[in-house]
Amino acid sequence: MTDIQETDVLIIGGGINGCGTFRDLSAQGIDCLLLERADFCSGASSGSSRLIHGGLKYLETGEFRLVRESAEERNRLLHNAPHYVSALPSIIPLRSRFGGIIPSAARFLRLNAKLTDRGTLITRLGLALYDLYGRNFRAMPAHRMLKRTALDFLITGMDKGIIGAGLYYEGQMTHSERLGLELVLDGEALNPNSRALNHAVLEDMADGTVTYSTSKGRSQIRPRVIINAAGAWIDQANAQIGVNSHLMGGSKGAHLVVDNPALLSALNGHMVYFGSGDGRVNLLYPFEGRVLIGSTDIPVSDPDDAICDENETAYLCAVVSEVFPDIPVTQNQIRFRFSGVRPLPRSDAAIGAVTRDHSIATFTASGGLPVFCLIGGKWTTFRKFSEEATDKALAHLARPRQISTEDMAIGGGKDFPRNIAERTKWITECGATNGLSEPRVEMLLTRYGTRASEIANNLRNETPLISLPDYSCEELEWITRNERVQSLGDLVRNRTLIALSGNLTRTVAAEIAALLAAWLDWSSERTTAEISKVI
Repeated sequence: MTDIQETDVLIIGGGINGCGTFRDLSAQGIDCLLLERADFCSGASSGSSRLIHGGLKYLETGEFRLVRESAEERNRLLHNAPHYVSALPSIIPLRSRFGGIIPSAARFLRLNAKLTDRGTLITRLGLALYDLYGRNFRAMPAHRMLKRTALDFLITGMDKGIIGAGLYYEGQMTHSERLGLELVLDGEALNPNSRALNHAVLEDMADGTVTYSTSKGRSQIRPRVIINAAGAWIDQANAQIGVNSHLMGGSKGAHLVVDNPALLSALNGHMVYFGSGDGRVNLLYPFEGRVLIGSTDIPVSDPDDAICDENETAYLCAVVSEVFPDIPVTQNQIRFRFSGVRPLPRSDAAIGAVTRDHSIATFTASGGLPVFCLIGGKWTTFRKFSEEATDKALAHLARPRQISTEDMAIGGGKDFPRNIAERTKWITECGATNGLSEPRVEMLLTRYGTRASEIANNLRNETPLISLPDYSCEELEWITRNERVQSLGDLVRNRTLIALSGNLTRTVAAEIAALLAAWLDWSSERTTAEISKVI
């Protein structure tokens, strides 16, 4: 075992809250070590609906501060991460003029009420408030109310009982896992004394010293502050450092990615956000040439057991018919399914009524170390939550905040071209510099933002994959050697959209695994095991 190292802050958990806090602390000149037991943003952070949204439904529970904060942070992300976050026109189907008023009032008073119909009046009021809260840093158009004739012009094939819709705008996030990775890489660039490790297992803590292990062996670190950002696993992580807590409750959300050309065409680039007959809220929107359908909201006791099971799969396929009765979604159209556990606080309330707001609980570990536990939160508000966690750590360390992250670009969002003219110029110049065709550079820019220029420098005379020519061997090798890839899953699920886009077949997995085996010196047994984990 190596000598005991020292650092200012130890962050446990490399989900979005951990990655965001790592970057913020590093930007303040604070030395950090982040430990993630799997891969960055591979847990709940990769199992979300991939929406950057203001939380329209939180108006019904009176969480106005959360809605305002969410709307503002959504708009900031559209500016700071334009390579992965873009505006998504969204539709709320309406079946009545006055429906939902009484149950909405009951939910506002925190009473248990099923809301199966959001009528025109209540939707108009909600969207007006939504626009009001998003007026600062406005990045998208205001809402409009549509009659059925106008709705049919935008989206075809909707149920005849729908009389109109509310049209508003949310943010769509194409690649959440890479956004988390880029926060880590940015943090290390801001402070070279900070380190973030994936596939690092927390073992225990004694007398203020934490022991952890990686593929290189066991190490020890002595921090001055611990931030527990393990999400749904917070209580388990606390137990490993000798802290007894019962903070977390869990809610599983499952999603499908389906290949249904008729549904994709009907959506016409829009998300449909609708309440189903059983009172749940569901959504469907175009994603990488497929359709993403979500999501369930089911209590779960052990986050490690969360999968998209057959019951959830059947439910998500069937619920689409409530909006598009003539476009069936069948099991054989499913190209990928995934599930994540929302890191909700423990509560006796119905799971749908548990707050999605965030909070910080403080404990004391051995040696008098403060442990700040990050409870709740969501993708949209991660920057603000990270800021609050950072400020608590700074206060304990008696260090001042040096810089705000409000306008700090993330990774490949830095200097990202903002309009067609800028984009064309960037693509032309990058292609000419690196000898790549403009369509190829445009593909790289879409995948990696302006980090594409660094990748393009290594792609002269590249060799396309046989099973998936949209990617090349050289592209995947650069990612593997520069972005902490340690497993096949890291590469096909987190660094790329190969799996999520529905393009991961056994043939594709085998070809990429063979390349990784050569680059990472895997045995044939390891290679076979890696393939079995992703297929």
